[in-house]
Amino acid sequence: MKHCPYCKVDIGGDPGKCPLCQSKLAGEGEILYFPHVKEAYKKQSLFYKIQLFCVWVVLIVALGLDLVMKLRLPGYPDLHWSLLLAMWLIVVEFGIMRRFKPGRGSAGKVTAIVLITLICLVVTASYLDFFELALNWIVPIVLTAMIIAVFVLAMVDKHNNNMTYLLTGLAIGVIPSLSYFLAYRTLTLTWAISLLVSIVLLVGVIIFKGKTVATELQRRFNI
Repeated sequence: MKHCPYCKVDIGGDPGKCPLCQSKLAGEGEILYFPHVKEAYKKQSLFYKIQLFCVWVVLIVALGLDLVMKLRLPGYPDLHWSLLLAMWLIVVEFGIMRRFKPGRGSAGKVTAIVLITLICLVVTASYLDFFELALNWIVPIVLTAMIIAVFVLAMVDKHNNNMTYLLTGLAIGVIPSLSYFLAYRTLTLTWAISLLVSIVLLVGVIIFKGKTVATELQRRFNI
């Protein structure tokens, strides 16, 4: 068993550093308690490196075709499509990184990935001439689905700080709808449904998780 000379504690297994002070441990190591954990991480690391290499290959080829060889999309002679592709590849990488990053709840991952994806969608739509379709249909429908998904995840998962993400998701359903109304002085059916779903789920949170919400707000925002 290894021993930390600074923390005065014995550490089982065969770690290289003390988990408390990160100092080098003394003594002989033991058989690993979880021998398959490192192997699983190696497989994940290999998968990540392979997909990252593929992403870079696609990006380099796209930039070469677009910026060097002047290959354009039909009907868009002035559009640098490789930059839009690069933006989407970054979103994909962000989603994969969130997938492997520990310490984050499912609700937080869903919220972050969906919001970034929608922002990229709106940017793409403005260049490819389907902005109205994205704004009036795709964005509110996806936001509504995200709000419902985050609500379910926050109700089920009790081991992560999902309540903050839940409240954020509900706010995301209300604020964009109100912003749309202020900009256009009207609400489409999809935006109206998104707003109503957000309000209904907010009422549900208050009824079923009122004390948890209050505790979470006090802890996270020092209210």
